[in-house]
Amino acid sequence: MFHVATTTLQQFLATYGYLAVFIFVAIESIGIPFPGETMLLVAAIDAGKTHQLSIVLVIVAAACGAIIGDNIGFFVGREGGYRVLRRYGRYIGFNERRLKVGIYMFRRHGGKVVFFGRFVAVLRAWAAFLAGVNRMLWGRFLLFNTLGGIVWATLYGMGGYLLGKNIDRLVGPVGTVTIVLAAIIIIATLIFVWRNERQLEERAEKALPGPIERY
Repeated sequence: MFHVATTTLQQFLATYGYLAVFIFVAIESIGIPFPGETMLLVAAIDAGKTHQLSIVLVIVAAACGAIIGDNIGFFVGREGGYRVLRRYGRYIGFNERRLKVGIYMFRRHGGKVVFFGRFVAVLRAWAAFLAGVNRMLWGRFLLFNTLGGIVWATLYGMGGYLLGKNIDRLVGPVGTVTIVLAAIIIIATLIFVWRNERQLEERAEKALPGPIERY
């Protein structure tokens, strides 16, 4: 399944190049579950392995997609707010519990949620929308959003690029060990994120009891 998904992304990348990176990241950043981060990694690995793409332009495309997509999500959240959530939230896995987590996090950490949310799977797609719902000042949002988008695209892009550049060296026993370790790290990270999300939901419910409209 993963191989099929990766192959599909590679086909989009081969056809549309940097535009595919921009569009995939932008769609995810608006708040729609989409493999934007995966597309960035696929493009970065390809740039390191084949050199058919420029890693600088891959990073620029991803950063622009993140910033523009987040701004669209921000204004949708600010103008539509709870109405958008009630009508469409169930289609994108964004329910009242997660909205409470967002309000709780923004009240505690403000702009840091916008910056670091780019690196957290559970927040990446919805941080901008939540910033809009919470009426964060647009100038402040834009600052943290731009910094987060650039840093995220650079770190993930360069990480994928270095992996692609050295992927041939990972073939064989060393490669097998590396893959096993990577799988363990990924599984551990997913478990950590899942447990952390449950804990955040419990804290948010205690801090914000009752209907979400009260907040």
